[in-house]
Amino acid sequence: MKLKLKRDIFENEFTLGGLEIDGEHFCFTVEDKVRDHKIHGMTAIPAGVYKVILTMSARFKKVLPLLLDVPNFSGVRIHSGNTAEDTEGCIIVGMVRTANGVDLSRDAMAELMPMLTATIEMGEEVEIEIV
Repeated sequence: MKLKLKRDIFENEFTLGGLEIDGEHFCFTVEDKVRDHKIHGMTAIPAGVYKVILTMSARFKKVLPLLLDVPNFSGVRIHSGNTAEDTEGCIIVGMVRTANGVDLSRDAMAELMPMLTATIEMGEEVEIEIV
């Protein structure tokens, strides 16, 4: 499965984008601001391609997608929330874009997780490209 996050709105405190699954629009995203240098808890991850696995999140106490081998970051996940205040470098998904984030985030996660789980259980890899 190929996920593609296309960042398209770059603001002072956040970054908005859209998430595609295998070339089809799935939902919208909000992340921290894209910066040339990392500020802990306030910076979006670098553009690139990352493998995605499912693991138990100690913070959220449930299985969530985890991006592997993100340079200078650890614990980068895809999860629910509404604004960049709900993330520390992670990707927040939502079905509706708002002025500064997303809405219906839990709905987006409720649709995304079964697709990721089924793909991984079939032995296929999941990767995300961030552009």
